[in-house]
Amino acid sequence: MAANDTQALRREMVDICRRMNASGINQGTAGNLSVRAGDGFLITPSSMPYEAMTPEDIVEMDFDGTYVGRRPSSEWRFHRDILRVRTDIDVVLHCHSVYATTLACHHKRIPAFHYMVGVAGGNDIRCAGYATFGTQALSDNALAALEARLACLLGQHGQIALGKTLEAALWLAIEVETLSRLYVQALTLGDPPVLPDDEMERVIGQMRRMSYGLAPDAEGVNDIARPRGGAG
Repeated sequence: MAANDTQALRREMVDICRRMNASGINQGTAGNLSVRAGDGFLITPSSMPYEAMTPEDIVEMDFDGTYVGRRPSSEWRFHRDILRVRTDIDVVLHCHSVYATTLACHHKRIPAFHYMVGVAGGNDIRCAGYATFGTQALSDNALAALEARLACLLGQHGQIALGKTLEAALWLAIEVETLSRLYVQALTLGDPPVLPDDEMERVIGQMRRMSYGLAPDAEGVNDIARPRGGAG
């Protein structure tokens, strides 16, 4: 895979990384990002501030752990393993956002206190058990927490968000941080009530059916907003 074959993807990765910092979900050289490319993947380099990073600094890796260019992020193992196992997604985003990490420091999952928890694919956002950064143990823990989910917290570490696109993964990471902040604030009033599993099933089904508002609602009624004069 030649660098010029992935130049647009590399530029987009740099842009997303800088937006991670601008949005407040990441700081300094913390966090990392990867995207499937060809038979391998691209990943951010180790210990490089995003404002100094260029498309040429993005590292090309194969699933056997070999790489071309700069030294890859220390968390390359969970990026590789997630991309290898989760063929339904193409992007892995990891950051140390403040409120998600606050919950992770207490090994707290995010239950269905709010219906938007469903954006992560289930009735909660799990917290993976702690393991030393950069290790296979951390990767194994992350994979377990991400089973049938698009996001998880990492115990005493941070969060991971997955997506089909770089934009989708960034959006989800910001949403996980927003939910984390809401949950931390809700806990100051006591344990908030949790939506039952059957309601979360309806919520998740509705989210999937909505398809950006172009599909019938949960009851199959064609009751959707659409451009005047356009096709229903």
